This record gives sequence, C-alpha cells and structure tokens, in this order.
Amino acid sequence: MCTKSSTLSVISLLAFLWVSPLITRQAYSADLVSQETALQYIPKAVAASLEKNQIPKEAISISVLEIGLGRPGKISAKTEVDWRSKQAMNPASTMKLVTTLAGLDVLGPQYRWRTNVYTDGLIRQGTLKGNLYLQGTGDPKLVPEEMAKLMKALQNLGIQKIDGNLFFDRSAYAPNAMEHNTIDGESLRAYNVPPDPLLYAFRTLSFQLGKSRTADFIDISYTPLLSQLKVINQMQLIDQSCDNWKSSIRFNLDPEGDGASTNQLLTAQFSGSFPNTCKGVNYNVVALDANTFLTQGFAAAWELAGGTWTQAPTGKPGTVPLASRLLLQFEGIALADDVQDINKYSNNVMARQLMLTLALEKMGKPATTENGELVIQSWLKGLGLQFPELVIENGSGLSRNEAISAEHMTQLLVAARNLSAADIFYNSLPIAGTDGTMRNRLMAHLRKFLHLKKKPEARIKTGSLADVRAISGYVMSKSGKLYAVTSFINHPNAWKGLEAHDQLLAWLLDDGPEPKQAR
Repeated sequence: MCTKSSTLSVISLLAFLWVSPLITRQAYSADLVSQETALQYIPKAVAASLEKNQIPKEAISISVLEIGLGRPGKISAKTEVDWRSKQAMNPASTMKLVTTLAGLDVLGPQYRWRTNVYTDGLIRQGTLKGNLYLQGTGDPKLVPEEMAKLMKALQNLGIQKIDGNLFFDRSAYAPNAMEHNTIDGESLRAYNVPPDPLLYAFRTLSFQLGKSRTADFIDISYTPLLSQLKVINQMQLIDQSCDNWKSSIRFNLDPEGDGASTNQLLTAQFSGSFPNTCKGVNYNVVALDANTFLTQGFAAAWELAGGTWTQAPTGKPGTVPLASRLLLQFEGIALADDVQDINKYSNNVMARQLMLTLALEKMGKPATTENGELVIQSWLKGLGLQFPELVIENGSGLSRNEAISAEHMTQLLVAARNLSAADIFYNSLPIAGTDGTMRNRLMAHLRKFLHLKKKPEARIKTGSLADVRAISGYVMSKSGKLYAVTSFINHPNAWKGLEAHDQLLAWLLDDGPEPKQAR
C-alpha cells in the first residue's frame, strides 16, 4: 500500500495524462456542502440504541446531506447531521462504493473483460492439434454460464476434439496482487478468495444440500462441475431445527493419489447429521488451488458441451508463446452488471479485481493494488475531491487498514448524482427490505408506507468486520427528499450497532431532520 508522500508525483502525472478531461465537468469541492447548517447531534433514537448496546458516542460517525436535484451539472447539498464526520474510520465493505463508482466512471458501464484463447497448433478435421493458452485480464464473473458460451465459441471454430494441454497466462497481475493473505485466517472461506486474472466461478465449490422430495435421504449437488470430482454422502437426517445446520456437518476434500496432478480424482466426503427441516442450503468452500480448479472446470465445461480430449489436460501456468495465434477473444458481461453483484452482495474478490482492472487499463500490466489506488486517487482529484485521510488497500473493504471519513464518503455519494453512470450506481445498491445485504433490514418500518403511492426507500451499502459496522447510500424519504447518508461504528461492540444504523435510516425515511432540531 502506497504512502501519501510517495504517490503525490505519480498522481499528478496521472491527472495530466488521462484525468484532465474530467476536470471540464462540474467540480465537486467541499464548497458544495453548506457547513453553516451543520447540526452536531445524534438523533434521539440512534443515541438511545447506542447507550443500550454500550457503544460510546465517540465510536460512531454520522454524515447526512440532503441532496438538491437541480439542473444537470449543478447539484446542491445541505448538511443535516454532522457527528464526528471528519474522523477517519474503517469503512469495511462500504469502501466498495469508492471502487465501483470509480470503475463505472473511468471504464464506462459497458466495459467488458476479455479472456483470450491462443494456440500453438492447427485445426484439422475437427481436431485441434496443439495446446490451448488461456490469457486472462481479470474477468470477475467468469462463471459456468459464461464458460459454456466460451466452449460454444470454440466449437464454432470447427473444434470438436483437443489434442493438447492447457496453459494459464496470469501475467496481467503482479504476483503480489494474487497472494492469498487474510485478516482472519479463514483461507477456505469464499469471501477471502484472492484475485486471479483467470478467476473461474470465484474459485468456490458450492454444494447444495437438502432433503430429497421422494425419499428419506439427503440430496447433494454442486457447482461448478469439475471433471474429476466424486461426492460421497454419509450424512444422516435428524429431526432438528435448521437454524444451526452447519454445526453437525463434517466435510473433507481429498485427492486420490499423490496429489501432484491437476486432473487427479477428487473425493468430496460429507458425514455427520443434517436437519430434516432444511429445504435447501448452500455449503461453500475454497479448497482447491487455482490451477486445479480451472483445469477441471474447463475440462468439465468442454465435455458438457460435447467436446472430447485425446488425453485429459493437466493445466499448467505459462505465458503465451510469441509464435502462437489468437483463436478467440471472449468478452464477459458488462461492468454495469458486475457492479450490481459487487454492491448488492458485497463480493470482495470482484471488487478487488475491479480495482486491479483500473490499474491494468490505465497504467498497464502487471496490475498492482498500489497502481489501482493511484488511479482512484487521480480520478477523485479530477472530480475536485480531496480526501487526504483516504487509505485504499484492496478496494473491497476487507482490510484493517482502509480508511475514509463519513463526510467524504457522503460527499462522494453527492458527486455521483451528477455523473453519467449515476442511475446505474444508485440501482446497484441493496434496497432495504427487498434484496442484497439489506433484504431483511427495516422490513417492519417499511410496512408503514404500503399505503403510499410513491413509497420511500433506502438504498444502502452495508459493511461489517469484527469491531466494524458501516452503512452508506441514499434514502428517499416519505416526502420525496433525497438524503446521502454514511455512518461508521468502530468499536468492540460494533456488532450490536445494526439497530442504531437501522434507527438512523428509519429516522430519515420519516423525514427526521427538521430546521429547528435541537443541537
């Protein structure tokens, strides 16, 4: 992670090279916020919740701005709540708002990642006699459905059989950008998957478990399909609530043989007990190295499409040879759709890959997180935003080091309303009581507004780490006012802070701020 002193000159150079066109747009300096009306207080219901849950007022920051929807290029904002808003805080996953907005504005909503497929051989009578080289650029959503399209594209070239091996070119990222470092030691958890220019299906095996509809046993299926995976089910059904279903499951994923080959037979063994009240749950695990996962995933997808091999591939790392030729350039889904997943479901590795893509597209390969931070800092400068306290380590918020103030996060939300991707960004945020990480939040409060023709809504990105709870986004109140709101809690009791944040959002939905509100 770059220090601020070491990045100033590079940021200035970046601004000169490519951000200067942004400066012609409306600049969003701190002047757009009228500090004269700032109210230094915590709403009563929020304060009461903090006290009840033993969270000191010094552990929370709140910034609420009412946004004036003026003519294009001119947005006004009035400060309604300003409680410790200038304090640098750990924002957890709300940092994804910075990354996704930068991605949408710099790359454009229609940006698509490319996965290039090269060969050093020739196609003869339906057989590719030669190796395949996959060169990735960091597509964060190369999932089975997209892989199936890639297989179809290969077959459209006249290939039915492959007589060669697989090689994986990950030169788009610097080696240190792909290191598997965690902040909690949970390396097998899906949220800790490291970046990979050839990331397939988030490198996560997702097992679906549930009681069979036709008999008294447990059905187990999984995705994505792997060419050499066998599932052994030794679980027993028990009469128990589904609330704590994971606690009684034992899982092992073991290779058969010496474990040296990427095409070896794998055995996924489930044992223990499973509640008969569970209608269907997902058991996600990251238990295979990147090469094995991609080799077997690619092979299974090729075979599912009707393709064959002369010999099962043993995928290996390697760069594309100079003498090879491009077979096809496969484009993934549009960035606008990826941003939906990043923000609504708080996908960490997708956010990290987006930050690396900013580095790759603007500063060349190999992409580094340090260069990704430089690009974002330069972009902010081009918007007229100065965030001296901002620290970006990986762009996902899965960090103990990332920091931003509530005031500046909220200012960014205001600035976003005047960008061309404003609506795409707004619509990517989880909707309280409806979807994403806000699906089960504020449901009781929102029922109060069912009779209204135009219902209020809260579109909020959430964030959580041990000792951190965060919210940031927009609230449309019952009278039609639009608020940008950010609140961070950094404290050992932060896990109890969900109620306080919900009280803050409920207050805004009810048009809480009043001109004569007591300090």
